[in-house]
Amino acid sequence: MKTRLLAARLFVALAASAFVFASCDDDDDPDVVFGYGSGSSTTPSSSANAQYTSRLEVPALKEGNLFLQHSTLEGSDSVMTYSLEYDKTKRHSRWVAFRFDEKTRPKTVARKSYDAKPQYPCDPLVPSAYALSDDISFNGYDHGHLCASADRLYSREANDNTFYLTNMSPQIDNFNQNFWTAFESYVQTKGRDASFADTLYVVKGGTIDSEDNILNYVCNYTVPVPKYYYMALLKVKNNTYSAMAFLMEHKNYGNETPSNSEMAEYITSIDELESFTGIDFFHNLLDRVEDVVESAVAPSAWGF
Repeated sequence: MKTRLLAARLFVALAASAFVFASCDDDDDPDVVFGYGSGSSTTPSSSANAQYTSRLEVPALKEGNLFLQHSTLEGSDSVMTYSLEYDKTKRHSRWVAFRFDEKTRPKTVARKSYDAKPQYPCDPLVPSAYALSDDISFNGYDHGHLCASADRLYSREANDNTFYLTNMSPQIDNFNQNFWTAFESYVQTKGRDASFADTLYVVKGGTIDSEDNILNYVCNYTVPVPKYYYMALLKVKNNTYSAMAFLMEHKNYGNETPSNSEMAEYITSIDELESFTGIDFFHNLLDRVEDVVESAVAPSAWGF
């Protein structure tokens, strides 16, 4: 089934559902302290993961993959740039997670210079046996950001970190430069709007778990090209939570930027996205909150 048709049907069904929110008495999301440049790499079975994987934006991990965290020192505060789950066998991230809040909303730097080399360096947290080479070619596909460069403009180092190859996915050029970018811009606008959300939690990725959801392979048939891409979003405002997701087929949509109504065709619930991808998003929410916010979505609450 084409994702556009799937998402359109889901949108119709979900738009008719009740406007549902859920509140927590506590954020249940303790701050995590990192040292300067102290990104770490662990496996899901490691007990050292607990302080990192308790963050609300971090999905449940798949056994055998690497869990990587990149952070920077901003003044006296250590701030998470993003975290990700890396599939060692496919050399591609299963997902990338981050948040927009008072520390990460500011725009103080520009995109990394196109003249900087390597433009797409190997992630220093990945063991050499599973790493890609600096600036490796994706054989005609773009190096598509998962956590966008424009998502992390609060410091030079944070922006530079978005260019690691673990944050790159092979994307069709028009998809990357026009279609995907429209959804990225939407997330950035909402994330930087403090009147919309106190914190916006974001998970992005492409489907790599199932061969049915892989379009192709690049880099000597080692790196998958996802057949679908998604964005899972959770916002909290005044201690009230709501969530929604986008699910889209990876194909050439042409050079036009999709309109707001066209983007709405790809809206789905977190539950539906979990069923499609096999990933358990926002599992660190209190169960009573998770059950409500993941089962339904009110597009009008998200500007659609």
